[in-house]
Amino acid sequence: MQLIPVTNKATAQQFIQTAVLINKNDFNWIRPLDKDISEVFDKSKNKAFRFGEVTRWVLKDNNGQLIGRIAAFFNKKYKNKGDDIPVGGIGFFECINHQDAADLLFDNAKHWLIQQGVEAMDGPINFGERDRWWGLITKGFTPPLYCMNYNPAYYITLFENYGFKLFYNQVCFAMDAQKELAKKTMDRHRIHEADPDLTIGTIKKNNFEKYASDFTEVYNKAWAGHGGLKQMNKEQVLLMFKKMKPVMDSSLIFFAYHKDAPIAMFINMPDINQYFKHFNGKFGLLQKLEFVLRQKFKRSKKFVGLVFGVVPEWQAKGIDSYIIGEARKIIQVPPFLYKECEVQWIGDFNPKMINVLEHFGDTYRSRNLVTFRYLFDRAKEFIRHPMVS
Repeated sequence: MQLIPVTNKATAQQFIQTAVLINKNDFNWIRPLDKDISEVFDKSKNKAFRFGEVTRWVLKDNNGQLIGRIAAFFNKKYKNKGDDIPVGGIGFFECINHQDAADLLFDNAKHWLIQQGVEAMDGPINFGERDRWWGLITKGFTPPLYCMNYNPAYYITLFENYGFKLFYNQVCFAMDAQKELAKKTMDRHRIHEADPDLTIGTIKKNNFEKYASDFTEVYNKAWAGHGGLKQMNKEQVLLMFKKMKPVMDSSLIFFAYHKDAPIAMFINMPDINQYFKHFNGKFGLLQKLEFVLRQKFKRSKKFVGLVFGVVPEWQAKGIDSYIIGEARKIIQVPPFLYKECEVQWIGDFNPKMINVLEHFGDTYRSRNLVTFRYLFDRAKEFIRHPMVS
């Protein structure tokens, strides 16, 4: 076997092609857009380069055929609650079902990370934000959401045989978007619905400034610090909204207020992977035209819950039921545009949020991903990600 560093356009293309070769016979796999993968490794596009470095390799067999790939990276800003050592990451792992090949990829990444001064590696994770390319699918091998990892089931064995251990589970929930909500949810909703000081509204595309401020306030109070998530500022959120605008359905983005102060939000997007699965990784002019036509005439019937947050002073008071009950008034009316909802992963270190999702109605755990950790000092005690309060 031959391990080849990615150093030019040709090897970068081989990095992309490896995933195609490994997954081509899996009808559940949706090929990511090539540009979405390439931008992770582009210093001009990925701000993680300000705080770290990344390298990657492809693996060929003795006949010169591509049989694997991996990326290794460190980011000074990457830290989980309870970490007392510097931790690096691996990601974008693809490999044939061969432990020696996987071990060679893992070993090479480990040795590079040791040279960078880190003492453990988490994976498979992203060199960047946690809403993309994070975790290994262990249950729910169904077509992935946009920018969600997908992998053959045997990858679990490859990771565990090498010595990776479960650091935390990433739980996704799904439900029929047109089914009735649980009676308990609706009872709580009615209590808050009668409170004149509580209001709710959907985002307005002509006033992103206001909603960027509202998002920032709720996010930083409710989420920053959980699972290593960092604070966001208004400018970051405003840029995010502008990027989302071409695919945004404003009727799926909700903000709740108490006397005009933002207290909760429920951010959803149409599942655009239902469009991208037809594009074979490309997104040129023809694909963009087809994308627009599909949005108009062959709409995605599924939406994805990206962020659900309630500020601490309003948690455990039923505001989650209030915002979901109000969302129902828009989603569960003719022409019933959406049939299914799936909520992006929630770490099992956040049992409060998992409890919220489990009691909305007829929800079920649609898939489970795992973030693994490998300690370089094999004698050191392994500790799972601590629970958040």
